[in-house]
Amino acid sequence: MKIGIIGSRGIPNHYGGFEQFAERFSVYAAAKGHEVAVYCSSLHPNRDPEFCGVKRIQVYDAENRIGSAGQFVYDLNCTMDARNQGFDVLLQLGYTSSSVWNFLIPASMKLITNMDGMEWKRSKYNALTKLFLKQAESLAVKHSSMLIADSIAIADYLNHTYDRKAVYIPYGADLFEQPDERILKQYGLLAFSYHLLIARMEPENNVEMIIQGQLQSGSPFPLLIVGNTTTAFGKYIRKKYESPLVRFTEGIYDHQVLNNLRHFSRIYFHGHSVGGTNPSLLEAMAAGALIAAHENLFNQYVLSNNAFYFRDASGVAQWMLHHQLERETFVSGNLHRIQENYTWTKIHNQVLAQLTALVYA
Repeated sequence: MKIGIIGSRGIPNHYGGFEQFAERFSVYAAAKGHEVAVYCSSLHPNRDPEFCGVKRIQVYDAENRIGSAGQFVYDLNCTMDARNQGFDVLLQLGYTSSSVWNFLIPASMKLITNMDGMEWKRSKYNALTKLFLKQAESLAVKHSSMLIADSIAIADYLNHTYDRKAVYIPYGADLFEQPDERILKQYGLLAFSYHLLIARMEPENNVEMIIQGQLQSGSPFPLLIVGNTTTAFGKYIRKKYESPLVRFTEGIYDHQVLNNLRHFSRIYFHGHSVGGTNPSLLEAMAAGALIAAHENLFNQYVLSNNAFYFRDASGVAQWMLHHQLERETFVSGNLHRIQENYTWTKIHNQVLAQLTALVYA
């Protein structure tokens, strides 16, 4: 089977969830004997024509010159190239700037779209952008031969809104089994004596709520925030709150470092409120972190009863002062959920089975 993957910035992963999935799944499918190509941005630091048996197709990305509009240029270039590649199936990761070009994909090529979250609900967008994103969502539904939802809540939404059934396939995570406390030294941290937040600096990730909870609590344990603060919101947050008890570090892409930070944190705070099954939440579970999460359907489905939940800053403050009697129970429960539901091998097999069934139906 010849598989193309669009909608990510490319492999190897230097960005986020879709790129992580693109890297992991493409390498897995190639190892199974399939011919796989992943579209990569010209801004990606890697220039190799191949990565672990996967073809890298690098196309022009104008985002560094014209801002967010460059994403549409990049996705158009990916789509136009894919038209001539003879893929049996094209796996599209997300729809925000790519679904407007889906009408260009030939009928002979099966399009499968991972629908991600309800992007039009993100608070960072104005009314006009939200209207466009709702339309982009409907275009993805219209042109796709199959929809994948990484959350049961997203699958239910698509069924209710568009009368389309989506296949539920979440992201995966690997169990973290070799903690190394020495990694904490470079950040001036002591094991189980700091709180942690890893997120994009966006309002719907409730970064400010968690910081305010930290300050309200009077906790002696610092809050370490990992994420890119060069965005407008990131600059605002850092300027307003940086202090000895609220520390910032830019994005970290070394999984060994990230997993150690998660594992040794006193509480890992997950503020994401829009989207499906968030990869960073699964990784925190797999790293053996004690988790406090924003109370919403997406997080509750993944964590069940194995986490603290908060709705506001006072709720955050409450858990920061908690004595953590549930740590062992919550951590073991989450590790079990990862093993049962979210191993990468299980996820990859599910995706590959769906692609195969669609192509050879």
